[in-house]
Amino acid sequence: MPFTASDCQRARLEFPALARRQGELPIAYLDGPAGSQVPTPVIDAIAGYYRESNANTHGQFATSQRSDELVHLVREKAASFLGAADWRTISFGANMTTLTFALAHAVARACSPGDEIVITQLDHEANRGPWLGLAERGLVIREIALRPDGTLDAESLAAEIGPRTRLVAMGLASNALGTVNDVALARELTRAVGAWLLLDAVHYAPHFAVDVAALDADFLLCSAYKFYGPHIGLLYSRPGLLDTLATDRLRTQDPAGPFRIETGTLHHAALVGVGAAIDFLASWGRGDDLRQQLVDAMSGIGEWEGALARRYWSAVRAIPGVTVHGPDFGAFRRAPTVSITLGGATAEAVARRLAERAIQVWDGDFYAVRAVEVLGLAAVGGLLRTGFLLYNTPEEVDRLLTGLAEVAATA
Repeated sequence: MPFTASDCQRARLEFPALARRQGELPIAYLDGPAGSQVPTPVIDAIAGYYRESNANTHGQFATSQRSDELVHLVREKAASFLGAADWRTISFGANMTTLTFALAHAVARACSPGDEIVITQLDHEANRGPWLGLAERGLVIREIALRPDGTLDAESLAAEIGPRTRLVAMGLASNALGTVNDVALARELTRAVGAWLLLDAVHYAPHFAVDVAALDADFLLCSAYKFYGPHIGLLYSRPGLLDTLATDRLRTQDPAGPFRIETGTLHHAALVGVGAAIDFLASWGRGDDLRQQLVDAMSGIGEWEGALARRYWSAVRAIPGVTVHGPDFGAFRRAPTVSITLGGATAEAVARRLAERAIQVWDGDFYAVRAVEVLGLAAVGGLLRTGFLLYNTPEEVDRLLTGLAEVAATA
């Protein structure tokens, strides 16, 4: 179902933050890649849990049993969100980074010295650092090269995966450049050598329908605070796979997946918020069940966000001194994230000038440290990144373009 300008205006009414002003100016929240704003249904769901259901799980009394029901319901909703057939494949954690470290520890125990882990030069450090640390345990870490156009080198991908590869960790979409990676090739190559494929969907999940079955992923992670929820990490594991790994856990923990990687008491109120965020997204689609509604909604939302990104990308290149980094629109499938540099000014300085105009964008490396290094942009302060979500408007794009043109004129 198309997501229209009228839908955008209705959606905006659900976000209390969008009513805030900076002096006389409405705030343009174009900082979505670092975390979305949160709609009222999510805020109300979290507050409602604390008002009515706050208790630890597995007790004999009403609020505890209600907490059990709510956590289970969120697992089912998360499975629908990710296209998984079974709620038992869904684990939760404090954030994606924490879950990835936990997985890395477990994967290391299944490996022998000299076994290889393959990562990419494009990824966020959350999908690099946990694996790089395994070199201390005798594992060999290989890197897939990043091309100047912001895409991964297919020849490097094929060259780095070999008979001793145990796991390939790569992003579905780049949080720095918006690149959507060719995971089908990675899946083909990992299958050929019997390796696992782990996908970081943190930057992909807010914009496209995730389908773990179609992706044929062994592991997939994402973060709810990027798709209108609270700070919670989600992990999908191929059915039965987590049960084969020696995870860090207490002897009191349920040893079965998905619980064997969930340390300590989960943040129940935040989990309820995750469920509400998934329901919020589904409310913009049609279908006979939650999964169909989500797929339909994400198709329309993705088109809306993509149109905003293309509007910005097409016009910003005409501003003197601007260089756009990352793949072109049209030539590649792309997330609605556009990063630039402006000659004569650091990204930090430009972001500060835009902030004075109540336009919120990010500057720096966004923890995609290696990508910024490879592109030779670390010395100039990295990139100026703009991202679009369902509540952003064409008028905000034009405000940003006007602001950038004014900054460029005095750079």
